[in-house]
Formats: sequence, C-alpha cells, structure tokens
Amino acid sequence: MALENLVRDERMNAAIGWLLTGIVVLGAIESVLTGVLLWGGFELVIVATVSVPALITGDWTAMVSWPLLAVAAFSVVASVAEFPSETVVYLAVATLALIVVVELETFASVELSRRFAVGFAMLTTMALQALWTVAQFYSDRWLGTAYLHSQTELQWDFVSVTVVGLVLGVLFQWYAGRFEPAGAVARAANGADPP
Repeated sequence: MALENLVRDERMNAAIGWLLTGIVVLGAIESVLTGVLLWGGFELVIVATVSVPALITGDWTAMVSWPLLAVAAFSVVASVAEFPSETVVYLAVATLALIVVVELETFASVELSRRFAVGFAMLTTMALQALWTVAQFYSDRWLGTAYLHSQTELQWDFVSVTVVGLVLGVLFQWYAGRFEPAGAVARAANGADPP
C-alpha cells in the first residue's frame, strides 16, 4: 500500500492510531508499576486527549493522524529505553500540545490558518510545560522526587520545549499540507462529509 493511501484512508489511520495509543497505554502502565507516577500520569493524559474525539462522536475513526501519534508513542518508547529524560519530555509535551491544536481544528468549529496553528501549538506547548513544571514541583514536595534542580535549568527547559514545539508544529503543518491526512485536515466539524 502506498504511503499516500496509508495516510488518507480513515480506517487505516484509525487502526494504526489505536495501535500507537495502545503503546502509550502500555508505557503508562510500565511507568506506574516502576514507580514513575508523574510520567505515567502524563502518558495517561495523552491517551485521554487522543480518545476524546472518538468518545464524543461515537466514531472509532475520529482520530488525529497516525504520524502524530507515532511521535507520542516514540516518546514513550524512548523513555522506556532510557533516553535523556529532558529530551523525551520536550517531545512529549510538544506532541500533546499539537494533538490538542489538531483536535480543535479538526473536531470543533474552529478554523485556524497554518501560521496561526503553528503559533497556537507553540503557545499551547509553553502552557503545558508550565503545568508540567507545577506538577514536578508538587511531586518533588509531596512524593520526594527530584525533578527540579535549579531556576536556570527550569528556564532552559521552557526555551527548549518552545523550540521543539515550533519545529514539530512546522513539520506537521508541512505534512498536513502535503498529504492531507485522513481525519486530521478534511473532516468537517459539523459531521458532514468533507468536500
């Protein structure tokens, strides 16, 4: 099957997407069982976010494009393979932000220009990084973890995740413009068939 057909077929997109979501679920279970509760919780937030359109519409094919979910699954697999945790978190936070933006544009009555969508994804990435930092702070305080080391490191985390969010947003917008993926660009917000 050609890549173009694989990307545009809604059923194939959904099947691959749910498989990748299952990988994220397994990663979350592994994180919780090994005592990395904060990361496991974050992975479950990714799963919940990905599942919302299908739950609301009652249509199992209502998903973002599988390549975006592949990035989320890659970040989970990378954390299990013990890649540097900061890099994995930057990628996961930026991916979650992009999933939120794509779902808003695809499944809600929101229309965003490509440039605005990239900027909005970057701002959403920064907001999610702020929430992640607050979660790390309380994890350090209540669970005895040691996520936050210094204010300088914290500031560089925001810079790094913003750059990753911008790059990921630009790459996904290029991909969406080139391939017009199933469920991620052409699905009408009101449930009508796409043109």
